Amino acid sequence: MQVTQNTAVTLNYRITSLQGQPLDAGTLAYLHGGYGNLFPKVEAALEGQSVGFTTTIELSPEEAFGLRDERLVRTIPKAEFPPGVKVGGQLEGLSDAGERQLFHVVKIKGPVVHLDGNHPLAGQALRFACKVTAVRPATPEEIAHRHVHGAHGHAH
Repeated sequence: MQVTQNTAVTLNYRITSLQGQPLDAGTLAYLHGGYGNLFPKVEAALEGQSVGFTTTIELSPEEAFGLRDERLVRTIPKAEFPPGVKVGGQLEGLSDAGERQLFHVVKIKGPVVHLDGNHPLAGQALRFACKVTAVRPATPEEIAHRHVHGAHGHAH
């Protein structure tokens, strides 16, 4: 079966910097067809391919996790900080537009907590290497939910 609109595709992937520094690796399953589950440039390269296909694609920051947005860097008083969250942890808050935003705790210094709403790889050019390991028709439920569900279904 080929990778086409509304197929569930499983990949083994590896993300590195352009200099070869490992950044992430693993297996992912995504719904193919412009659902925003994979970088568009990678998805375009996989269109029409089948199990066993391998590729390596260089992504500019804009094609990967976007440019850094310094408006997403915040500080909050430590007194307002939830207990138990440490540097490297995450908090959910609101963006300037009032939308839900995930913030990474980057530093706790004195009475201030430094947060960053940018993806940790924002602003970086990346190399995305992958191998297609499975392709199947997506279920109607997966298409309706706009993402692939696991082997045991999916709960929202």
